Amino acid sequence: MGIQAVIFDIGNVLIEWVPERYYDAKIGEDRRKKMFAEIDLHGMNDQIDRGADFKDTVYTWAEQYPHWRDEIRDWHDHWLDLATPEIPHSIRLRDALRTKGIPVFALTNFGIGTWAVATPRYPFLQEFDRHYISGEMQQIKPEPRIYEMVEQDCGLPPQSLLFTDDRADNIATAQGRGWQTHLFTGPQGWADRLVAEGLLTPDEAR
Repeated sequence: MGIQAVIFDIGNVLIEWVPERYYDAKIGEDRRKKMFAEIDLHGMNDQIDRGADFKDTVYTWAEQYPHWRDEIRDWHDHWLDLATPEIPHSIRLRDALRTKGIPVFALTNFGIGTWAVATPRYPFLQEFDRHYISGEMQQIKPEPRIYEMVEQDCGLPPQSLLFTDDRADNIATAQGRGWQTHLFTGPQGWADRLVAEGLLTPDEAR
């Protein structure tokens, strides 16, 4: 069966998501490593991605670690400095697929509040045929339920979906459901895969 829709993750596929880089610049690598070892900030972010209130969640965690209060609050107050820059080649690939009439979906771990912050800065995030936002769905990758919800909503056979994500665990669950997958390590590799599948020509994939 041929590919009937292409599904993009967003973080580290369309927008770089490396919070550690922001903190390295602000407080230094050594202090950042100490903070991240002491506090599960990515676990905090998982709560937001499941639909928890963005500011309330971050500020509550900040009060639990008063010696890191200001740094933790930055996760909310300077979130756009954590989620940057965009990845232009990936955006061009998404746009090229849509130009050819190939349905393109977003499947992303993203909070309701963070999505509201991100979309004015990155308007291209709105330009998908379907959006599957974990905070709205109250499910996150790599748990199987969110993939099942995508299948039920789009009505396409799993084997007709081509999904790219930068995390191997997210890819593994999709593979287990029969999706076609590509582990994203950079936009050129993804471009090459889209050409190999016959979805884009080399010129369209530049």
